[in-house]
Amino acid sequence: MPPEIAVAMLERQGQWLLQLRDDIAGIVHPGTWGLFGGHLDPGETPEQAVRRELVEEIGWQAGPLRHWFSHTDPQRVLHVFRGPLTVPLEELRLMEGQGLTLASQEAMETGQVWSETLQQYRPLAPSLQRALELLVKEGGR
Repeated sequence: MPPEIAVAMLERQGQWLLQLRDDIAGIVHPGTWGLFGGHLDPGETPEQAVRRELVEEIGWQAGPLRHWFSHTDPQRVLHVFRGPLTVPLEELRLMEGQGLTLASQEAMETGQVWSETLQQYRPLAPSLQRALELLVKEGGR
């Protein structure tokens, strides 16, 4: 059974919270924009994992989250949750990754998003691309 990952697609005022992954050799999709979340610990449900990861990665307790979709490939099982980001970006404490931003659907559809920290565009991670495809298919809902 491949490892399970749970991530959150969080929306605030028509924009989506993204994490710029570290540029570290050996991690999955280094230097790309992805969603906050991570691996399930033994005995955790996907929702428990995504909630724990949000606290660990940005110091934020999520409100309501709904399971949006799951995707399985040979490398992993991906569980994606959606919910509102109920605090301003400035209230989040980035504790994992090299940046965070709020990005519009239109910006993500270009395939790359600007990093203020690095002063350059960076590509989207495949898991974010998959979520974006579904978002577009659903008409941004």
